[in-house]
Amino acid sequence: MPAMLSKKTSLAKFYGRDTDRYLELLAKFPLRPVRTEAELDAATVAIHELIDQETRSAAEDDYLSVISDLVEQYEEVHYPKGDVTDAEMLAYLMAIQGRTQTDVAKGAKIAASTVSEVLSGKRKLNRAQIGKLARYFHVGPGVFTFDG
Repeated sequence: MPAMLSKKTSLAKFYGRDTDRYLELLAKFPLRPVRTEAELDAATVAIHELIDQETRSAAEDDYLSVISDLVEQYEEVHYPKGDVTDAEMLAYLMAIQGRTQTDVAKGAKIAASTVSEVLSGKRKLNRAQIGKLARYFHVGPGVFTFDG
């Protein structure tokens, strides 16, 4: 037990009162390379549970960031895919987060007509819109191609 107490004390330097939540997440899915489809499924469940929360603590954000990277590494090897258009990426992010065009327009502070035109392929995203969408969806701006 002293070793666990020492680890918990060390984590408390980073996460304070959220240390127990971080340990709970680690117990659910340890941060280690994803090696099997079953591990991918478990990691995906953990990711979706965190994404679906209204707010996240710093501990949860850190965990989400790392587990997402681990899933991405696995998927890059086992499910390689070509380039995705901004419209496809936007539609994908909307689908996995259960957002409508109206939700995105209001939340990202982008005109509803712009969101509609991007999704229909009539318009490309500019840098400012990419930044707003990245913040809204809690993703890096690099998921969009910025070909406009």
